Amino acid sequence: MNQPSYHQVISVNASPEAVYQALTTGYDHWWTTTHGKSFNAVGDQIKFTFAPNVSFWTMEAKTLVPGKLVELECVDAYHLITDKPEASQTEWLGTKMIWKIEADGEQTKIDFTHNGLTPNLHCYEVCEAGWDMFFVESLKTYLDTGVGSPHTESNQP
Repeated sequence: MNQPSYHQVISVNASPEAVYQALTTGYDHWWTTTHGKSFNAVGDQIKFTFAPNVSFWTMEAKTLVPGKLVELECVDAYHLITDKPEASQTEWLGTKMIWKIEADGEQTKIDFTHNGLTPNLHCYEVCEAGWDMFFVESLKTYLDTGVGSPHTESNQP
């Protein structure tokens, strides 16, 4: 049985161009540190880290259409989750994050699918909660107000 991948749609008070910038150069403002890296061209890679934990994901830009589409593929991963099997550490490998951007009157709609992040994965509940926090809340707040809530070492419990 084919399980649905994680999917959410939000509307923001920002232009499609501003959304595209947040999804190519602005991750430090709403998700986690990129150590100053950005996606400027297809093939560019960024290693996203989550200090003080050793977890990381390396994403590669597969499709970049300014103001319209950002597609990234996970090419390296190490996700340490307490009380989960070792297999959960690399479950993101080969998954794709796809953001479709569309002007919608005064707002912009962002249709996000994490293709391959499905309920049968060991990490699904943790990752679903993470995307709900970082995509649905932090990215939206960042684009609406200019201030997101990215992961930082100082805001961890």
